[in-house]
Amino acid sequence: MEMSAAIRKVLEAATINAQPEAVAGTESGARLRMVLLGDDQGNIQAITRRDDLLDLVDLNKQLGRDLHLVSQTEYARLRRETGLREIPALPGLTGWPTLVDDRARSADMVVIEPAGDNACLRLNQEQFGGLIHGADLRSFCVPLSSVDVNLGAPEKDGEQLKSAIQKFTGLRIRQRLEDTLELPPLPETAQRIIHLRVNPNAAMGDLVDIVESDPSLAAQVVSWASSSFYAAAGQVRSVHDAVSRVLGFDLVMNLAMGLSLGKTLNQPSDHPRGFVGYWQQAIWEAQAAGILAGMMPRGQRPTFGLAYLGGLLHNFGYLVLAQVFPPHFKLACRHWEVNDHVDTSLIEHYLLGVTREQLASELMANWGMPDEVIVAIRHQKNLTYSGPLEVYPKLLWLGRQLLNERGLNLGPRKVIPETLYIHLGLDPDQVAEQFDDLVASKDSVVAMAGMMSQA
Repeated sequence: MEMSAAIRKVLEAATINAQPEAVAGTESGARLRMVLLGDDQGNIQAITRRDDLLDLVDLNKQLGRDLHLVSQTEYARLRRETGLREIPALPGLTGWPTLVDDRARSADMVVIEPAGDNACLRLNQEQFGGLIHGADLRSFCVPLSSVDVNLGAPEKDGEQLKSAIQKFTGLRIRQRLEDTLELPPLPETAQRIIHLRVNPNAAMGDLVDIVESDPSLAAQVVSWASSSFYAAAGQVRSVHDAVSRVLGFDLVMNLAMGLSLGKTLNQPSDHPRGFVGYWQQAIWEAQAAGILAGMMPRGQRPTFGLAYLGGLLHNFGYLVLAQVFPPHFKLACRHWEVNDHVDTSLIEHYLLGVTREQLASELMANWGMPDEVIVAIRHQKNLTYSGPLEVYPKLLWLGRQLLNERGLNLGPRKVIPETLYIHLGLDPDQVAEQFDDLVASKDSVVAMAGMMSQA
């Protein structure tokens, strides 16, 4: 199996005779990763296990520095120089000072990937020790297995939120957090839409009246209907035209709800590197959930509008985090960047003691949102969740992974179990075809998200 010249040179310099092996995904040994960090004092490279979370606060405290992930420009430069698509955990590739976490150094066998196209290197402790000779050995990571995220006990969410606040010992910070927990009330437009949703006698004219009462929302609905995403025949001249001829009652109701709630909280000014915009994520997940719901057998099929709304609001907790924990949101961003192999819920629980899913579902419950949406948001990261409304979070989980498979980068990629398709009554081949078509319309999705962000 072919090995890149850059990697071969590093191994030869360390007099290590190792041949690349095919990546099977189940290699025995500690899988390693390289994290490239920098600040105004210069750049360093950190080698950790993939099963660990890099604690940037602890590392910076030990070194007396302000390290963060290097820029995409710097990373691209290293890729060009090495001829590699990504930089593996080999210290000799960059020439930068090297930090190695103790857990990586103490492993009996390590796996370094990729060592080429779909290839990895397996090295014993002696070989790896020769590679990192002269590196700075420190303890700056925690095992992911020690981070006990509350995935399945929502009844404890309120208690954990209070506990998270108590972790901040500074009286001034604690007061600030307690103040920000007084979040804005549910917007009037959203309240009227919720009441309309549960009204069995609701008519199209009622929805048109609600939308037209909010000028910015009315303009948005007409813009959606006029976009290339829906390819409406003829010009869309009014909200009534948009609802009756192009978008439909259910879609307008849910888009209006999502936009109304999204405007309740401010978009944070800081974001992790590579962040897919809030509204773009919302549209992708909403479309994904809607497609999957529509493909399920009629007897099992959930309510399309609620599945779509769950997708539209799936990341609302991101906005809540920024508001509830303003002094620490920037810190969370930096940790998401250097731990992009880890689900955000583990990082949030480790740093704050509570996750965005817990925060958002608590707020949605206080606002009286539909149970289907609350359950979808709360359990979207927990594929083992079982309950009367379990289909809604399962659709969000599956939709995210199908989009990840197609390069959307909405979180760590996970293997989709075949049993999930069976459980939902879905044909994997038909689903794949629909999602290929969805991703092919990326420009339209991005344009639609842009419209929502400007509303």
